[in-house]
Amino acid sequence: MKDNSMNIDTAVDVRRAGDRFKTNIGWLDSKHSFSFGHHQDHRNTHFGLLLVNNDDVVTPGSGFDTHPHRDMEIVTWVLRGALVHQDSEGHSGIIYPGLAQRMSAGTGILHSEKNDSWRVSGGPKHADPVHFVQMWVVPDEAGKAPGYEQLEIDDELLAGGLVPVASGMPEHEGASAIRIGQKHAALYAARIAPGGTVTLPDAPFVHLFVPVGSVTLEQSGALATGDAARITASGGQRVTAGPQGAEILVWEMHATVRLG
Repeated sequence: MKDNSMNIDTAVDVRRAGDRFKTNIGWLDSKHSFSFGHHQDHRNTHFGLLLVNNDDVVTPGSGFDTHPHRDMEIVTWVLRGALVHQDSEGHSGIIYPGLAQRMSAGTGILHSEKNDSWRVSGGPKHADPVHFVQMWVVPDEAGKAPGYEQLEIDDELLAGGLVPVASGMPEHEGASAIRIGQKHAALYAARIAPGGTVTLPDAPFVHLFVPVGSVTLEQSGALATGDAARITASGGQRVTAGPQGAEILVWEMHATVRLG
């Protein structure tokens, strides 16, 4: 990684929803902001410390079977429906809107994610898809023990401002919802009422993603559902929600992945 002492040029790179890589295999409709799986583009591998920003919809009764991860901080944010998480460390739970969830893969972990909450809760089988965004950032230290954390932050989101969802930054100690093993990064969420505004963090790398609704980004114009902006060294910009309001996810990053 590199820290924020490097010289970087100011830029705002708007990425439209329709330009994302797409995987549609019946039970899964997934849209990838960066190279992922068989979708590979050496010009689009990451931004800052963020390697994966997958926008997924999974049909009921389906999902990702048990698979491995290693040395990655994985944050899952559910927008609609419920997602069941189970892993080889014995963690099991249902992730729903307003619940922050983080899995640290560390030295190695196996997990599954499925849209079958009735099998855990004992309730009736439902016909609702689950819509979630899964984000991966590299840890600041490899070889740590695997870990898992989740916490309800729905009440904080009602205020309408940026709410820390996951952070390893020292200034968020005791304030962020969940901790990640990356001291140079923090994820925020906001549910913004129509016409409401929030101000983005001032950082070398800021990734703004609009999974729900629409916004206007100061100096860059309108962003629709599924659009993103990769903001380099030009922090503090204002985001204004459109007529239907918006939910946004924002990464503040003070380092980047070193290639080569």
